[in-house]
Amino acid sequence: MFIPFFYTLKNAGIPVSPTSFLTLQKALSAGLIHSLNDFYTASRAILVKSERYFDLFDQVFVHYFEGAELPDDRGFEIDEMAKMLLDEWLKNPRSLAKALGTDEEKLSRMTAEELIAYFKERLKEQKGEHHGGNKWIGTGGTSPVGHSGYHPGGMRVGGISRNKSAVKVALDRRYKDYSLEGPLTQAMMGEALKRLRNMIPAGPKDQVNVDETIYRTMKNAGEIEIVFERSLKDRLKVILAIDNGGWSMDPYIPVVQTLFSYARSQFKELKTYFFHNTVYDNLWEDPARYRKPVKISDVSRFDPETRFIMLGDASMAPYELMISDGSIYLEERSGKPSIEQLRFLAETFPRSIWLNPVPEANWRYTRTIGVISEIFPMFELSIDGLEKAVTRLMEK
Repeated sequence: MFIPFFYTLKNAGIPVSPTSFLTLQKALSAGLIHSLNDFYTASRAILVKSERYFDLFDQVFVHYFEGAELPDDRGFEIDEMAKMLLDEWLKNPRSLAKALGTDEEKLSRMTAEELIAYFKERLKEQKGEHHGGNKWIGTGGTSPVGHSGYHPGGMRVGGISRNKSAVKVALDRRYKDYSLEGPLTQAMMGEALKRLRNMIPAGPKDQVNVDETIYRTMKNAGEIEIVFERSLKDRLKVILAIDNGGWSMDPYIPVVQTLFSYARSQFKELKTYFFHNTVYDNLWEDPARYRKPVKISDVSRFDPETRFIMLGDASMAPYELMISDGSIYLEERSGKPSIEQLRFLAETFPRSIWLNPVPEANWRYTRTIGVISEIFPMFELSIDGLEKAVTRLMEK
């Protein structure tokens, strides 16, 4: 029963397991589910193991039971594309208005929310492929966004009752902030970083292993054998170095602050340092990068098993990275190019990564991003990027 629903969820990218589906079938067979509302609550609780998939589940649920359209393979949201258009409008209103073939004055009277709604409607209107020109969103033309002439479409909604049915609840899309396309929140960072643990036995053997004690006792034909073991403690050590200087990092301040706040409250052995653009002879303990310099040679004395995380946009003038005395600050000029210091850090801490808040699609436009990504494994500061980064950091 509901086997097509199971496969629809899997095809949409939700990792539902056969075991959980059988559990749902048992709930149905036991008569615990009496309505569509019950089925919505039970199926989401049993089949979906992470809140990041709640929004996607709601969309699939409405598609399966109400016939709403699922977007194409490029994704389940056009919100991000609309936000890109808004950013482009703020940079160059005239150019975007011309590209969309609309009146600049009309757009200028709209609020930010109205502009996003307008852009989303324009995205939905474009049904076919478009190559060349400048009036639409496609490829080969001068419009600021688009790819291959088609785009993610919104879910069509019409004729749905306004009561609090399961379909209406799903249509409310209450979990968009938890999906991959939503803003990176502290809760989402916790979802990715909670696997960053290094639990190892430590201290005296003062914990009773109940399962092993029962097994040994049974093996001894009832003669009790109590098994003790050491308690597990998190021995993880983390160094977080944050680029907090320059205007290029300004757009990413909120997400960096979120990561900083989470890391500070989560990890017992966390050292936080600051730098501007790249690293020369010092990292800094104070955010102003003025009073508390720490020599790279001192940092290198830490445990090599420490997870070393660099966080910055990796965007700068190439000479800052490549030439001797390339720093824009006189006090940091030591005769060594920064690229040598970065290589030294990557070699000192084998479990090191670089988190970049710049969208990965834009990395190819900046030379220094390419150079640094050859030294440190680089990951986008997004949920997917964080999960890949954590996996890399925990590799043995």
